[in-house]
Amino acid sequence: MNKSPFFWDGYSDQPHIIKDKQYKKRMRKKYLKDYIKMLLSSLFILPIAILIMKLFKGKKTFDSSDIYGIGVNLDKGDAQQELVEELGVKNLIIRVPLWEIEKIDEYVEFVKSFNKKSSKNILINLMQDRENIEDLTLLKNNLEIVFEKFENIVFEYQIASTINRAKWGFFSVSEYLTFYKCAQDLRDEKYPALKLLGPSVIDFEYYYNVSAMFNFKNIKYDIVSSLLYVDRRGAPSNTQYGLFDTKNKIDLLYSLVKLSSKCSDEIYITETNWPISNTAPYAPTSEKECVSNETYTKYMLEYFNIVKKSRKIKRVYWHQLIAPGYGLVDNRDGKIIKYPQFYAYKEMIKNNG
Repeated sequence: MNKSPFFWDGYSDQPHIIKDKQYKKRMRKKYLKDYIKMLLSSLFILPIAILIMKLFKGKKTFDSSDIYGIGVNLDKGDAQQELVEELGVKNLIIRVPLWEIEKIDEYVEFVKSFNKKSSKNILINLMQDRENIEDLTLLKNNLEIVFEKFENIVFEYQIASTINRAKWGFFSVSEYLTFYKCAQDLRDEKYPALKLLGPSVIDFEYYYNVSAMFNFKNIKYDIVSSLLYVDRRGAPSNTQYGLFDTKNKIDLLYSLVKLSSKCSDEIYITETNWPISNTAPYAPTSEKECVSNETYTKYMLEYFNIVKKSRKIKRVYWHQLIAPGYGLVDNRDGKIIKYPQFYAYKEMIKNNG
């Protein structure tokens, strides 16, 4: 990100942790009432959602062949188009950082390049920065540029990402809701064909989902987005808080979606992966959470198997195609090396297995 105290880590494709503790403390204090409301609403909503989550069954009609997606990035180069064709994946998520709005034409050409050999479904992940969060006039102008440039090319937008991590720019759910409402109002006014995704909570922190999905704001998520990582637990079958393995995390998310009046019942997991051993500084976590490529492949297959059996998640976008520390392909030293998980993902798509 382009303003202190926010800095982008080009190795792991995410912001650095905020080092200015005074700034962080000041911002947390500013939104103390929001955190209290989150606590109170979660104490009421989450127990209900947990108690009845097994009552909500998955979709009767479910096309598991359409579940596979992959993340591609402008800064990872033009090797990605051929790799996408080789994988046979039709659903792509592409990050467009609002702080790089001056490069919008490059992003448009990048998106178009994936449709040259075969048609793709493109989801744009609109990534926020503090400047666009604080300046709603700037945000609206930038959103209008994006929506106009991608008109008739892209019809789905994830509005912001990772809203429950301060290093990504938001310090409260209320800030996010204001941000999302700006996009929704513009969509309603000028671009009614677009579908907007939110609230993009990362990991199993569903108290943020409660705040984002149960409130008095006039908002609606056309599709619910979740960055449902389970990597810190190890295997997808491992539990958190003694009960919540991947299956139960999905069940609880679906329960919240069904209970909320602000959501459709379509869910996309827009990011998930495991960090890879011995790839620092490219791995997004410490070495403690990292796994071998063989274990990564095993966990990836297990994750998809759980998701498909649930019949509650419409799509999973694996994060991402090229990323030495967590993806399917290593591009260090300018060489394209396909990890074992690349071939496993290709085979899974081919066989829908």
